[in-house]
Amino acid sequence: MPAIFTCNDGQTAHTLLHLASAEVESLKEGINFLRNKESGKNFIIYKNGEELRACKNLCKHQGGTFIKDIEDLGNRTVRCTKHNWKLDVSSMKYVNPPDSFCQDELVIENDDENGVSLVELSPPNPWDSDPRMAVCLEGGEVQVTYLTHACMDLKLGNKHMVFDPWLIGPAFARGWWLLHEPPCDWLERLCRADLIYISHMHSDHLSYPTLKKLSEKRPDIPIYVGKTERPVFWYLDKSGVKLTNINVVPFGIWQEVDENLRFMILMDGVHPEMDTCIIVEYKGNKILNTVDCTRPNGGKLPTNVALMMSDFAGGASGFPMTFSGGKFTEEWKSQFIKTERKKLLNYKAQLVKDLNPQIYCPFAGYFVEEHPSDKYIKETNLKNDAAELNMLIRNTSDVVTWTPKPGAILDLGRLLIDPTDKNGIIDPPPGTKMFKDSWDYDTYLSIHSFSFDDEIFHYPSWIKEYFSWAGFKGYNLVLRMIETDEHFVPLPKGYNYLVDFLDLSFPTERPERDHPYEEISSRATVIRHVVKHGLLWDDLYIGFQTRIQRNPDIYHHQFWNHFQIKLPLTPPDWKVFLDREKENNATLQNCSIM
Repeated sequence: MPAIFTCNDGQTAHTLLHLASAEVESLKEGINFLRNKESGKNFIIYKNGEELRACKNLCKHQGGTFIKDIEDLGNRTVRCTKHNWKLDVSSMKYVNPPDSFCQDELVIENDDENGVSLVELSPPNPWDSDPRMAVCLEGGEVQVTYLTHACMDLKLGNKHMVFDPWLIGPAFARGWWLLHEPPCDWLERLCRADLIYISHMHSDHLSYPTLKKLSEKRPDIPIYVGKTERPVFWYLDKSGVKLTNINVVPFGIWQEVDENLRFMILMDGVHPEMDTCIIVEYKGNKILNTVDCTRPNGGKLPTNVALMMSDFAGGASGFPMTFSGGKFTEEWKSQFIKTERKKLLNYKAQLVKDLNPQIYCPFAGYFVEEHPSDKYIKETNLKNDAAELNMLIRNTSDVVTWTPKPGAILDLGRLLIDPTDKNGIIDPPPGTKMFKDSWDYDTYLSIHSFSFDDEIFHYPSWIKEYFSWAGFKGYNLVLRMIETDEHFVPLPKGYNYLVDFLDLSFPTERPERDHPYEEISSRATVIRHVVKHGLLWDDLYIGFQTRIQRNPDIYHHQFWNHFQIKLPLTPPDWKVFLDREKENNATLQNCSIM
């Protein structure tokens, strides 16, 4: 087992791998792949003369394994087997995509016998502050009711807490729809809650249609979010939803609800600007909900918790189903999806095995691309099955698993005492409707139609106004945007234009210099709605509302990161724009008359 030491500042130092003198001498110049046979963990050491640098063999993007990059002639770069991300180990910076992440380095410690140790420094686990002994729970004292997707209703003694309520309407514009029919009393459940936790701003977790219904009955309900760089409720004023009791709390600090109940919000290690997860503790019994985090709390999480929940499904982005050209044949996409889902399934099973919760529940993946115009996505964007994941976990560990149904109840106290207790999980009454069969498309799609006919789009100068507001430039990328109908056929009178982000110009033809090129065809109703309201491009990309080609086939992290996370918090001032354009057009008309 790795040696663990406590430093003077309270953080721990974990020795992950030790190399004896002979093993150090056998290291070759450049990249060395190493494995700790005892722990099964993999590492990379880069040697440059007498200098050594080291890191875990773990891609920061989605936890893939690095292998040798056959295109690297300098023996400095490794390639991730998941998504072909590339890491320059000599600098510990990712070079594909460029300007994205830096790899976390391990400390290299030398011993008196010319051996070296790879050491990971870790700050104290915040959940270990003010530790409380777990008290045996009575039956019925803590009950977890699944509502739909990522929404759970937790009864914790005499308190009720709800996670991520998305219970009506679509998410990501019109791309995602609820798979399960939530219990008919969902609104009453939300109204009686003592607090609601919303993990992040994605609309399958922060659902404004759901919160609008809630706010009409209880606008002062306490809602808690993490103190992310991009505020979770950045769009609240624009949404028209009236909520008056939103609490933004710092990461890693217990929030006391009463003498028995507290919770702590943690950030994601890959997307700290937006993603969070939560630990809820009742009478010393911990419930861990990692939600959608790629690397929750940088991979440092409590073990042996009473109950763990996490996402499981995959298929939650436009890649690769919305891409075409080059390698993106139907056969390639089908094989990629099959491989990725298997990798995700194994990764989640291994994570559960490592953390060893007493009970595990996969959730936050029960959505469907149900609108008829997205039939292609629905049929090809296959997702993992929760029951299959739970079977894999049971085959490799003693963890009790729960595949939830809408309205089903998990009695934590009963299952902790006796995992075989048949009353530990209470299924919905026989005949309860499990799956949705209607989604009220017109109510939600009409919002996009209103945006399509907005007056701002009568003036072609909206293009320059919008991208100037967006503020992304100084990057060698030329983008072509094409407005389309429902089936991604270009609109005869729709906009089709170029944006050169190097100098933020709008040429009529592609420039002669060498430049990467990306072509995005978007459903006109949705792209205009996004533009008008200054929304993030997740509605387009994650919502399957685009079709994308790129040459060369490179992921432009800076570009997508800006439009998916870093757009200005204040939407464009289209009133000022319209006043200016009307005045300019009136002046032009007067000049022509004279």
